[in-house]
Amino acid sequence: MKNSLFNQKDLVAYFIVAAIGALLQLLISTLLQEWFKLSYEQGLLGGYVFSFFVGFFLTKLFAFNAKNSAKTRREMVKFSLVSIISGAITVYGSSVIYSVSVALFGVYQLTIPYSIKTINVNKLLSHTSGMGLSFISNYILHKTFTFKNTGFYERLKRLLQL
Repeated sequence: MKNSLFNQKDLVAYFIVAAIGALLQLLISTLLQEWFKLSYEQGLLGGYVFSFFVGFFLTKLFAFNAKNSAKTRREMVKFSLVSIISGAITVYGSSVIYSVSVALFGVYQLTIPYSIKTINVNKLLSHTSGMGLSFISNYILHKTFTFKNTGFYERLKRLLQL
């Protein structure tokens, strides 16, 4: 059971790490959109890139028993490849979900009580849904690819003649 794909210890540790990354991603994305007037997709991408760096170190330290691994460079390359897939799922998946929700239901905004701050509920739910889809693919790929010796890194080095 210890090495199964969905063992409880790895899943809980990864969920906590992913939740920290998701909160950072949501915060940075929101701030970029509001302070710098970036588009929804640009804000998502900026938040994702920031959380990428935090996510690698937290995942390595606390999930999948990889903190004592001497293969950080190899894991960073593989983590980057998985993160490109995950980033596409998060950014474009959220964008598609947002467009569909606006087309079906219109823009729904909510004002925070005792505040003038409004929240675009469509964007919040779309972003959260995109991160949820990304979480599933990330967990599986990191568990089976990033923090395992699959021979991929050696083949990549040979291909690139490094």
